[in-house]
Amino acid sequence: MGRYKLRTPRSAIVLVLEVQAGDGTALLGHRHVVMTGSGPKLGVLLLLAVLLQTVVVTITVLHFTTALNSMKETFARSSVSCLTGSDLQSVSAARGDPCWQVTQQLHLLIEKSLSQRYQRHISSAVRDEVSRVLPSLVMEDRASPRPKVAAHVTGSYVAKVDREGASVSAGRRVQGQKISWWEGKKGLAFLQDVQLLDGELVVQQPGLYYVYAQTYFRHTHSVEEEGEELEELEELEERGRPLLQYVYKKVSSYPVPILLMKTSRTSCWSRGSQFSLHSAHQGGLFPLGPGDRLFVTVTNASAVDMDEKSSFFGAFLIS
Repeated sequence: MGRYKLRTPRSAIVLVLEVQAGDGTALLGHRHVVMTGSGPKLGVLLLLAVLLQTVVVTITVLHFTTALNSMKETFARSSVSCLTGSDLQSVSAARGDPCWQVTQQLHLLIEKSLSQRYQRHISSAVRDEVSRVLPSLVMEDRASPRPKVAAHVTGSYVAKVDREGASVSAGRRVQGQKISWWEGKKGLAFLQDVQLLDGELVVQQPGLYYVYAQTYFRHTHSVEEEGEELEELEELEERGRPLLQYVYKKVSSYPVPILLMKTSRTSCWSRGSQFSLHSAHQGGLFPLGPGDRLFVTVTNASAVDMDEKSSFFGAFLIS
């Protein structure tokens, strides 16, 4: 019987064989595999390193996740605290303050919203006020913006012999005498995208217009009146003399002018006074089309005081 050892040069395996040589038959008596050397230590170290790295990565991920959630919560709380703080209206905060950008953006948004709302309400209020007192307010405030489509014509002094009311082709269907001596360029008068032809305002653009007119009547006693019969004068004084003002519209599709407005006032002329003053004013909203014409008639055109601040006529586009 013999014993043999097989050792690999650098392996950690030792193979032990026992051989029985009696009858020449080789028997494997024992097998022993023994691990020797530094191999087990290296494997354990490698395994420990992998486990340690896994633990470190896991802890790092958990830490950053927790920190991120904490930052989000802190930012949310700080944003809300900026809106609920006592110094929300303060604009003197330093730019390094976390609340500075939040408050600045909030202030800008509030100012923009209030400005838009203020402009809408002011525009409506101004339009209503202008409709009530126009044109005196607009004419006195020369710096105020004028409407894009508007006209304001004023009285123009002419010789009294030339101040007889112009005849209207429609005949009796139009009441009163037409005033045809309006001024459209000088003094307080102006024309913007509206024409003045033969005492009539000619509209160029369609839309809803505010139309207004005022006439100032100045009655003076003449020689002819003094020579009238006493009975007729007494009758006129008892019943008074009516002052009527009409505003008409002429359209190309209809041959007869259309009455838009009229106003009347009955005034008694005193025989003891040299003159009497009375005014008639009216205004309203009307839809007008391209080419439509507007004109004013009165009962006695020769009695109208054509001062630019007393007698005027105009229209402006609303929408």
